[in-house]
Amino acid sequence: MAESDPLHASRTVFLVLAAGWLAGCWSAEYHAADADREVYEIIHARRLELDQGGAFTIDPPTDTLRHRILAGGLREIPPLTLVDSLQIAAEANRDYQTQREALYLEALDLTLERWDFTVQETGTLGATILGTGGEGGPASASGSLGFSRLFGSGLRIISDIGIGLVKDLSNGSPWDATTNLGLTITQPILRGFGRTIVTEPLTQAERDVLYQARDYESFRRDLAVDVANRYFTTLFRYDQLENEQANFARRQALRERNEAFAEAGKISDIDVDQARQDELAARNRLVEARRSLQTGLDDFKFFLGLPVETPLRLDRDSIRQIEQWRGSGEEITEEVGIALALERRYDYLTTLDRVVDAERKSRVAADALRAGLDVTLEGDASSLDNKPLDYSGGNFDWILALDYDAPFNRLPERNAYRQALITLQASVRRAEQQADELVVDVRAAIRNLQAARATYEIQQNAVVLAERRVESSELSLEAGRAETRDVLESQNALIAAQNQASLSFTSYVLAVIALYRTMECLLIDESGIELVRAEPGDTLVEDEQPSRLP
Repeated sequence: MAESDPLHASRTVFLVLAAGWLAGCWSAEYHAADADREVYEIIHARRLELDQGGAFTIDPPTDTLRHRILAGGLREIPPLTLVDSLQIAAEANRDYQTQREALYLEALDLTLERWDFTVQETGTLGATILGTGGEGGPASASGSLGFSRLFGSGLRIISDIGIGLVKDLSNGSPWDATTNLGLTITQPILRGFGRTIVTEPLTQAERDVLYQARDYESFRRDLAVDVANRYFTTLFRYDQLENEQANFARRQALRERNEAFAEAGKISDIDVDQARQDELAARNRLVEARRSLQTGLDDFKFFLGLPVETPLRLDRDSIRQIEQWRGSGEEITEEVGIALALERRYDYLTTLDRVVDAERKSRVAADALRAGLDVTLEGDASSLDNKPLDYSGGNFDWILALDYDAPFNRLPERNAYRQALITLQASVRRAEQQADELVVDVRAAIRNLQAARATYEIQQNAVVLAERRVESSELSLEAGRAETRDVLESQNALIAAQNQASLSFTSYVLAVIALYRTMECLLIDESGIELVRAEPGDTLVEDEQPSRLP
């Protein structure tokens, strides 16, 4: 058949239209996977801007520690490190999943705004047969493939190509084929003109993803700090129990010594009763310390989402591993700390960016008050009958139109503009207030760290003095220069100093974490919490010798 045969030409055009239409016929699973691919690319790029890498997914974890325990696949849990606790908390925390989904949905909205500025295709196919009685009559088929594109200036182009096929089934006549081409170009001149105005929804969507990514990273930091607070507080209870065990052993030894001396007639029964009474008090303190530790472990398991009845121990080496943090934060002055917080805090940066958003929206609202003037060019061409690819007959129409919309009845736009100005003023006030709050938070965090460090040093010295006092009183008791009461008082002072020293060290570590969190100088990843010793203007990246708590 010749290339100019109308039936051949119509088939060619029809196949092109059908191919374009069928290209969009994908499964629901394909579309979900395609959405994941595009959204995860956006999220990965945004997190890199925040110096955060690592995998991101909204698929909830399936093989969690809780699931393995409940399924009976794990009979004993190894001692938990802080990293283990962070991972378990991330798996079990429902708010964590909510934050991931919120970030995903924000990026998903962005894909729609980006799509508005891409080439968009539409395709239709249709066929009809008109019959009378048992005989067929006219039959027709049609199809169209359209394209549209919005540009940053407001220019919109719409084009389409269509084909029509007609055949009378009653007389066996051949198919009659025609095609048509259409093109519409519209450009606003006044209202709605310019990239700032036209792309405002896209710009805001891009920024909203960044804001949500900041919120997500802030949540991860807050959760890590919360886990660390609970973890180290529970470790303190281990130290407290050890102190009470040692204290009970000392009281027991003193009671046994006094009983032996009383039998030999060297001391009175009063000294024996004093030792026994203090031994009972020490036993009671030991029972309370065990109860406190078990309650703390149950609370920690509940926080992690683990079955409360599951036996659990914490890795005691974690306390020794954080010795590298000793002295962290001492070099940070109020000036440096405030500068870092104002430069890095995600919530404050978002507040500043929302001021810029409000400024843009006020300009968009002002543009809506202008008159509208659109220029439109429309063109339509149809092929010759039975010659679907032949447009030489001059069957072409075009229209050039100007549409003017006078700026009358702009009360809704006026109110929206005034509201945008008020919103701008309010956003400026919020930024100023948050800056002041950050200054207060940093100053308080530095003071808390200084006080915690001083208290820790004092309690360390108190322990040394208490140990010397116990040793001296025991030697004096052996030499007959002291009484049982003196030994008991020294032992009371020692257990109090030891417990306060353990507590003050825990408070010191948590104060360090709190200061670095306030300055947004914590990095959280799969290997733990890192304190980043940064200066204003530095990029928040890992140090060559990082202070990391594994």
